[in-house]
Amino acid sequence: MSAVRITNGKVVDPANAETGVVRDVVIRDGRVVDAAAAEGVTETIDAKGGVVMAGAIDIHSHIAGGKSNLARLLMVEEQSANREPEGPFCGCGGGLGTMTAHAIGCRYAEMGYTAVFEPAVVAANARHMHAEMKDIPFLDTGGYLVLGNDDFLLDLIASGAGQSAVNDYVAWMLAATKTFAIKIVNPGGINAFKFNARKLDLDEKNPHYELTPRKILTTLIDAVTELGLSHPIHLHGCNLGVPGNEDTTLATIAATEGRPLHLTHVQFHSYGTEGDRKFSSGAAKIAEAVNKNPNITVDVGQVMFGQTVTASADFMSQYRNRGIANPKRWIGMDMEMDAACGVVPFAYKDKSFVNALQWAIGLELFLLIEDPWRVFLTTDHPNGAPFTTYPHLIRLLMDKAFRDEQFAKLPKAVRKHSIVGELTREYTLEEMAIVTRAAPAKILGFKDRGHLGAGAVGDAVIYAEASDYEAMFATPAYVLKNGEVIVKDGEIAGLAYGQTHQVAPDYDKGIETKLDRWFDEAVGYKASTFKLSDSEIRDGQGAVAHATTRAS
Repeated sequence: MSAVRITNGKVVDPANAETGVVRDVVIRDGRVVDAAAAEGVTETIDAKGGVVMAGAIDIHSHIAGGKSNLARLLMVEEQSANREPEGPFCGCGGGLGTMTAHAIGCRYAEMGYTAVFEPAVVAANARHMHAEMKDIPFLDTGGYLVLGNDDFLLDLIASGAGQSAVNDYVAWMLAATKTFAIKIVNPGGINAFKFNARKLDLDEKNPHYELTPRKILTTLIDAVTELGLSHPIHLHGCNLGVPGNEDTTLATIAATEGRPLHLTHVQFHSYGTEGDRKFSSGAAKIAEAVNKNPNITVDVGQVMFGQTVTASADFMSQYRNRGIANPKRWIGMDMEMDAACGVVPFAYKDKSFVNALQWAIGLELFLLIEDPWRVFLTTDHPNGAPFTTYPHLIRLLMDKAFRDEQFAKLPKAVRKHSIVGELTREYTLEEMAIVTRAAPAKILGFKDRGHLGAGAVGDAVIYAEASDYEAMFATPAYVLKNGEVIVKDGEIAGLAYGQTHQVAPDYDKGIETKLDRWFDEAVGYKASTFKLSDSEIRDGQGAVAHATTRAS
């Protein structure tokens, strides 16, 4: 048995109402135990002057799958320009928006993250996604299955097969792909593109199936609710990046009628059309709607300045943006009647009116949404920026003077169109622990992550408390994964691997007859081949199956 005691540290653990209590944290055999009763500790870490938090959790970061490899192929010079030196444990490769799988694990761990979720798993590529996640060290992972544009589902809804049949299909797909939650990308819009539509509003019918995005969304919300999944629908809504899409976002919130919904990278869905440039911030309206609707959660998808690459299943959006690619190259494709993929490299520039206002809109959302339990720290890696910019973003949120200094560097026209300079809110350490630990664990349904109470997994981080929050959160003094030190003084100190989280709700096996026929006739290979086996998930080790409770 192994045990480690972290002593003299200021524990910030909002899930257990601890906002700076100096106490010991003891981890035995990978789990937090009652410090007072713990005996036989083999290692002691003195955290005096430090802040102790649970391992951080990112609920939305594109870390694996076909789009990641396409981005790497498209941006080889980015990897060459950002090489990491080989260390005693690994040679990480390079890249920022196009990191290797191994580098992703290292860079996240070095910031104190111990769990990260891939938010866009196209079912046909699930096998590839899991193969890549096996190569990511340190992190617990899981994937959100992309539905809402797959022909089988749209035909089920359009033909009037009924909610029960839809539920059975969703459950079968989750089990087959060994994924954790359901993601919708531009509901019906990706499919509509194949029939020559170039936009699809919330109440506009798909030209082939004659289904509206609203109908697809509400049907899948009901499926997730009735199947008993912990995480609500993870929605990339209609009209991403389009000026005036604030109205679509507000209508989408209203369409839920009080049912849980998570709006992802909401910064890209918070644009108005005011001003002489017909592009303005809708953050205040969106934040007001979120504040009034406790069923809604969001992650921001903060834009940060610099080179990155955008990779998305929303081919409508990526096709529209191909002309502003930087460098001038892009990739687009259909994906096995499931979804699509568009990869467009992009550089966000602080002197660009649009880019700078996007940066400001993200900060407005963070600062105007009142409940930190319902807003999550993301850059939609790599779409808004690489995740390695998180420490800089944290400082922007926690340090108003620093934020004002950065805001003052933006063009005057941008400052006239944003209220960032008027907002006085500064995130506290407790709020930062909520948005990066406790709240992500809660929305994912985890009882043993995101906190440091007895029974929690032994993922802990020690930060040297400092007034420079960027430096503080960029380089933890220690990071522990399951009680083992993996980072010391900001550098990798040991190699470890996490677990893959998945769900497998019950379903009526009668759906398999229809799916067997579909795969034979439409897809071209057997449904049995499509389904992943247990041995394909981290070599059959480290898979965590989460229980669901199907509504009767």
